[in-house]
Order: sequence, then structure tokens, then C-alpha cells
Amino acid sequence: MKKLYTLIAGLMLTASVFAQAPEKMSYQAVVRNSSNALVTNQSVGMQISILQNGTTGTPVYVETQTLTTNANGLVSLEIGTGTVVSGDFTTIDWANGTYFIKTETDPTGGTSYTITGTTQLMSVPYALHAKTAESITGSGSGSADNFYLGQDTLGGIVYYIYKDATGTQHGLIVNKNENTAVWQASVTVTNADRTEDGAYNTSQMTSSAAATYVTGLGAGWYLPSIDELALLYYNRFSANRSLRAGGFTLLSKTAYYWSSTEYNTAFAYNFRFNSGNANGNGKNSTLSVRAVRAF
Repeated sequence: MKKLYTLIAGLMLTASVFAQAPEKMSYQAVVRNSSNALVTNQSVGMQISILQNGTTGTPVYVETQTLTTNANGLVSLEIGTGTVVSGDFTTIDWANGTYFIKTETDPTGGTSYTITGTTQLMSVPYALHAKTAESITGSGSGSADNFYLGQDTLGGIVYYIYKDATGTQHGLIVNKNENTAVWQASVTVTNADRTEDGAYNTSQMTSSAAATYVTGLGAGWYLPSIDELALLYYNRFSANRSLRAGGFTLLSKTAYYWSSTEYNTAFAYNFRFNSGNANGNGKNSTLSVRAVRAF
């Protein structure tokens, strides 16, 4: 069976100053054929569905697009800008349940979709939760139900918040400082391959200089997954501009930051803050390292 390997769901590109829900979100994927070879420089047809509450859940929005892969087999698209098949992207209630992106691809550029992949949106960015976030942003004390974006607490800055079904807040905090390190000097597989769970990945990186640095900061800190790192990029200037101000090492506009998500034996994913893209680098490359923690 042919496969679609998802690289990253890089979300939240368009939101107004009044914190309205965005009109679109960015998505990137790498397309491979049945021989696991990259489908490069080729027109492909795609149908994108947003599913609610499971991989076979209700499609709340469906659209189609025709795209062209690059020399690395990568396609980049903006969900919400294609030809609508059903639903309304702007009315999706992102706080109501779990959501999955299902992509169906025709590598010949048509609508005979033979490549299918489904990825859960483990982290939905600030703009997609705008109405909820707006109600909790302010000068709260940082209690279990009163975190706010841009808050300086627990050794870092709150950069992402969401509420679960019970109304309890959860989110991510970025450490105030950073370092540089290699991902791993030895070329071995660690199984740190989760795109959404940096804490799990970091626990697998027993011989990693990057992991050693972040875990050395204290209990709870870990190297972010590629999805968690993408959230940091897209949300870095939200709520009171706190991530632009002083008081800690500023996030570099040009740095390549290591994620904890392994690509293969020799490569791991990084997020490039100069371009807003996820890419692979050799594990023995020295890149910037910034720790996060969850609440």
C-alpha cells in the first residue's frame, strides 16, 4: 500500500488583532510511493478532511487541492483555502473534542486517491482556541485554572493553553534560557519518534547531549517534539508580547532549534525559526536547544 508520511501540522497562521478564529492553517507532508521512494517534483491531487473524535470520526470539513511536491517530496498547503467539498472551516469548534487531519492523495494529480494518512491534532494553537484563550488572558496568579499566555511562571513563559472536557487548563511553558548541543553523537535509533509527545521522546534519548541539557534543568523539563516546537514558533509573540520582551534569552529569529522527534537512524527533526519550516538534520549537528514543560 502506498503511504503518506506526515511531517508536521504547523498551525495558526492567520488571526486578527481581535483574536478571531483563523481562516486557514498550514500543513506539510512528505509523499512516498509503494517502494518508499519520494514522489518528487510532481503534481498531486489531495483531499483533506478534518475528522472529529477519532480516525473514523465525523468529517466536519472537507476540501480538495492540487499541489506540487518539491525535490524532497514535500507538499505545503494551507487548509481552508482549497475547493470546499463540505463543511465550513471557520465554524469548527476546536475546543469540542479531538480532531484528526485525514489526507487522501492521487500522485498523478487527479482525484483517484490511492495514498491515505490520518494524523491527530495533538496540539491546537492559540488562534484556534481564540475565544477560550481571550477569556483567560490577563494578570492571573497562575493557579491550576488561571494560567495566561505570556505568563512568567514555573521557570519559563506560558506559550500555549487549552482546556480539556472538564474545563481544566493545560498547556506548555518554554524555558527562559537555551544552549547548543548535538542531538546525538552516535548514529543509532532511539525510537524517539513521536511528533506530539516530547516528554516521551526525551525519555528515550539516553545518549543525547541535547536531552542531557534539558533534563539537567530540573524535573519536568524536556526537549519539545516537532509539533510542540511548531507551536512555540507560531505562538511566540502572543499575549502581551511577553516572548518578545527581556528577562530571559530571546528566541532567535534565525536559529535552527532541535526537536526531540527522530526521523531515522541518522537524522532528527528541527524547526527553522528563520523560515518557519520543519526539516531533518544529521543527529551530530550542533543546533540550538530550548526546553519546555507541560501543565
